[in-house]
Amino acid sequence: MAGLLELRDGRARLVLAPQKGAAIARFDALVSGAPVPLLRAGDGTGASGCQVLVPWSNRISGGGFEFDGRFHAVAPNVPGEAFPIHGDGFQRQWRIASYSATEAELILDAGGIGPYRYTARVAYALHDGALDATLTVENRAGIRLPYGLGFHPWFPRSAATTLEAKAARVWLEDKRHLPIGVAPVADYPAWNFSSSSLLPRSWVNNAFDGWDRRARITRPEDNITISLTASPSLDVFILYSPSQDADFFCFEPVSHAVDAHHGEGLTSLEHGAMLSANMRLDWNSTASR
Repeated sequence: MAGLLELRDGRARLVLAPQKGAAIARFDALVSGAPVPLLRAGDGTGASGCQVLVPWSNRISGGGFEFDGRFHAVAPNVPGEAFPIHGDGFQRQWRIASYSATEAELILDAGGIGPYRYTARVAYALHDGALDATLTVENRAGIRLPYGLGFHPWFPRSAATTLEAKAARVWLEDKRHLPIGVAPVADYPAWNFSSSSLLPRSWVNNAFDGWDRRARITRPEDNITISLTASPSLDVFILYSPSQDADFFCFEPVSHAVDAHHGEGLTSLEHGAMLSANMRLDWNSTASR
């Protein structure tokens, strides 16, 4: 596909889409030279690959937010969504700052949505089959503003896929997909992944906190286990899957819960200040050797 960058290191292949939000279009394990998708393959937009979330993750209600005594309007940015969602970084073209066989750095020179004006960069690197992705934002708005970051990977799902991700609490959502309170994960056994468990059979679209920033996904049919590790700033994960019939699910390491502009969890940045976050995806084969 035109405009894509491909990285390889012998154990993995990474395909990037700079013109489509600096997204990952493909991330494949190379098992005996053959590709096995670790992320749901696509063009990096919509329901595939992995999007970068900047300058915030998920929804903002109320038409905007108040900060430092001033109301900042933010309009919806995705057709069919009632609220602005995931910032605008995933909707913009990024430029290639550097590129080699195993590393690439992409830059967004002029992000802007609502009151936000910012620059951002994402560095991708393959190391012995593992992917390191580091996202950085710099506030260029001329005023102090609250920022957040995250990654939005789409993983293949089958009936046998399991997830392990230890968390303390789950945020409950209403019909508008906004939070209505928190509860101990132990109160919701279908959402308790303190040990390796099958994914929920029904709808899930919830934020989890008290997370140890590690997750493990196992796909027995592919003999693959994926390990995800997030940096300290990404201390929340959002799990999304519409049903047991879906062939995907999303596990999103993010820096704050949904609608944090009306709660807490965002990081206030003065003009010129920066915020960074890292996600690492590694894999191994569970096939008998």
